[in-house]
Amino acid sequence: MGSSVYIASVEGYTGKSTVALGVLEQLSRRVERVAVFRPIVRPDTAQYGGRDYVLDLLTSHDAVPLSYDESVGVTYDEVHRDPDAALDRIVQRYRDVADRGDPVLILGSDYTDVGTPTEFAYNARIAANLGAPVLLVLNGSGRTPEELRTLTELASAELAANHGSLFAVIANRVDEDQLAPTTAVLAGAGVPAYAIPEEPLLSAPSVADLMPAVAGQLLSGDRQLLSREVSGLVIAAMTMPNVLDRLFEGAAVVTAADRPEVVVGVLMAHASQNFPQVSAIFLNGGFALPDQVRRLIEGVGVTLPIIETDLGTHAASTALTAVRGRVTKDSPRKVDMALALFDRYVDGAALLDRLAVARSNAVTPLMFEHQVIDEALADLKHIVLPEGEEERILRAADALLRRRVARLTLLGDPIAISAKAAALGVDVSAARIVSPDGDEVLRERFAQEYRRLRQHRGVDLDRARDVVRDVSYFGTMMVKLGLADGMVSGAVHTTAHTIRPALEVVKTLPGVSVVSSVFFMCLENQVLVYGDCAVNPDPTAEQLADIAISSAATAAAFGIEPRVAMLSYSTGASGTGTEVEKVSKATGIIRERAPELLVEGPIQYDAAIDAAVAKTKLPGSPVAGRATVFIFPDLNTGNNTYKAVQRSANAVAVGPVLQGLRKPVNDLSRGATVRDIINTVAITAIQAQQESATAAASAERTNR
Repeated sequence: MGSSVYIASVEGYTGKSTVALGVLEQLSRRVERVAVFRPIVRPDTAQYGGRDYVLDLLTSHDAVPLSYDESVGVTYDEVHRDPDAALDRIVQRYRDVADRGDPVLILGSDYTDVGTPTEFAYNARIAANLGAPVLLVLNGSGRTPEELRTLTELASAELAANHGSLFAVIANRVDEDQLAPTTAVLAGAGVPAYAIPEEPLLSAPSVADLMPAVAGQLLSGDRQLLSREVSGLVIAAMTMPNVLDRLFEGAAVVTAADRPEVVVGVLMAHASQNFPQVSAIFLNGGFALPDQVRRLIEGVGVTLPIIETDLGTHAASTALTAVRGRVTKDSPRKVDMALALFDRYVDGAALLDRLAVARSNAVTPLMFEHQVIDEALADLKHIVLPEGEEERILRAADALLRRRVARLTLLGDPIAISAKAAALGVDVSAARIVSPDGDEVLRERFAQEYRRLRQHRGVDLDRARDVVRDVSYFGTMMVKLGLADGMVSGAVHTTAHTIRPALEVVKTLPGVSVVSSVFFMCLENQVLVYGDCAVNPDPTAEQLADIAISSAATAAAFGIEPRVAMLSYSTGASGTGTEVEKVSKATGIIRERAPELLVEGPIQYDAAIDAAVAKTKLPGSPVAGRATVFIFPDLNTGNNTYKAVQRSANAVAVGPVLQGLRKPVNDLSRGATVRDIINTVAITAIQAQQESATAAASAERTNR
């Protein structure tokens, strides 16, 4: 039976779901699969499909293999009818989950319709019967450290009375200036103690949460933006200038439908760089919006949700104010914020060590992604994204900034980027936004440097000024001159458009003759490196050796022990032909240039990956059957193979990751998803960290 932890609280509204999500994320970094179990569920409103929204959130996580139904214990009704029988059923259902051997995250009840003392005592009984230690979550909002200590002591006594054990304490929603005192006081309980600050976004309702409260109907706007959080209300009963003065980020504007000037004014402010982005407009009173205004809204393609309600101003504002927000699977910004808070204020690795959760030898795609994000977080780097007006780039930037994976610069027209961000409901305000056309000082500086670098090719200053207006060249010059640590592009532009400026300006590392690429192929339980599948159509033997050595270095930099297979249609000396000879020659060059590197070639794919085949075809080889880095003889073979493995084995392909450049520049597939972009930015940040470390080591050697 795997390790388990029971997350419980002594009252409602503690933000227990935030803590549960953080613990689940930590577990998924260490093991392949995590089970989730909810001893007591209450069917929720129709808005959440009649399901427990917290359990729905947790079971939607990539690391959780069990379905929602498999993760349910009993309902509140069953507990009320017969608490002892319900407890028996909970224990049996838990055993069905735990017998699979995965760590189990158990989430206690939510204090919906049972008295607080009785409910916590019942949770304590459940935890004791499941043999799970309790991670206690407290609501720190408006409470002193001493008051929280008293709550902890009462909960500890109740646990002891029911033969349960306290594992750790997390005070959530704590006032910022009380974080350190709270942690110090709670540590007196003899268990790990942490304090997480109040984050208004997490308790802010979404537009979709608000609509049922006023029986609202979507009049116009993008339905996807109903997931946008509302940070407060603006009751627009005054004149338009005064309404504009009172707008704030994430506000929902409540106004009568017979005030069309307010609707038009708010929509203009929402699209403007000079005013905050609002989340929605609620039209009350049951009036019909004038037809002229409807046509105006339709004609300009407004995406901001506009919602109609028959309620009056007072009734509507009262109903809207009473709604409390929730962290659900359909609120990605809240999920990102919850995870960022947990990472920042809780030592997740120490908690897992205390639970004795052993790290798995396998590496799943999710575990690899966590590894990449964690490494990027360790030393924040500045990445420039030239395609700043592209939807996927903006969505990825929102997530990257919220998780603090990297500092970002977006290239493009600031007005267009702000308008597009507003239309998408994303927040990129923490990014620097630069227009290559608008920033004359930077453009002139880049033009002077580009001319200096390329004047041997006949480039004069006028030509240089034209070239650096291109976003790819502008971004590359930022990297070259140290204004950014790396660049990621290619969601819209071609590979050539991304790489050509880097070859001209950044250039290759000493001793490297060719820029190449790798994909990290995340299979079910391991990560392999494939190169080169994106850049070089038909490399020579010398270039193939360069690609292999660079790929091995990339693998090692990301924690993959490099064992290099130089692939061919022949293994060892079993075949002949021009291609076999090229691979054989490249293998020899590698052994001369990097004698410490484990390399085998020529070798067929099956002999490189399958230990049984390796014993027959190439017995005694340290690489055959255990290869981690696969070097393809040409682009045709590599590109088709990575796509075949990606589709047939349901593998996650992360890349292409460019290698061989002095500073990191990476190319995206034009079909890249938001998740691909996030991963590529994190990888670029890690490459920038390594480049900085190498430069520092070189400078230290020079100074000796």
